[in-house]
Order: sequence, then structure tokens, then C-alpha cells
Amino acid sequence: MDQNQEQPPLCHRCSAELTPGEGNFYVVRIEAYADPTPPQFTRDDLQRDVHGELRYMIEQTRNRSEQELIDDVYRRLTIHLCGACYRQWIEDPTA
Repeated sequence: MDQNQEQPPLCHRCSAELTPGEGNFYVVRIEAYADPTPPQFTRDDLQRDVHGELRYMIEQTRNRSEQELIDDVYRRLTIHLCGACYRQWIEDPTA
């Protein structure tokens, strides 16, 4: 295979080689994001040491990479599945 040509995709479940243009596989895009619901604050929450809370949150993130922090909030993933694996996966994506 020419070095400039892309490798054919493989099924992410069974590693079968997939051939673009033959209609024998599926492209699955998965998007996951943290709960977007704004937090609910009580009067007690408003009485807390906000600066102390912020310092604590910053300290919790200090040793984590930017990518790790982003991944905690949002991830997008694309997988390829052969026809057989797709039919199994679409019925029970957690299996």
C-alpha cells in the first residue's frame, strides 16, 4: 500500500477490515457532555466561604492536564462498526 494512502478502517468491536464504498459498515458518532443543568443554590450555600471553595477547586485541578479537564466535561468519539457488530451494538450499546 502506498504510504500516502490511509489504512482502511477496522471495526472497533471485532477488528474486521472495513472497505469504504461497499456499504458494509457504520460510522457511529458519540457525544458525551457533563450535566448542563445550572446548580441550585440554597441560602446556606451563599453563606459558605466562596474564596475557600474556589481555592479548593483550583487545587483539585492543579495536577491534571488541560486535556483531562476538558475530557471531564466533553468528549466526542467516532467509531466504525461492521454490519454484524452494529446490529448487536445498536440493540444494547452497553454490552
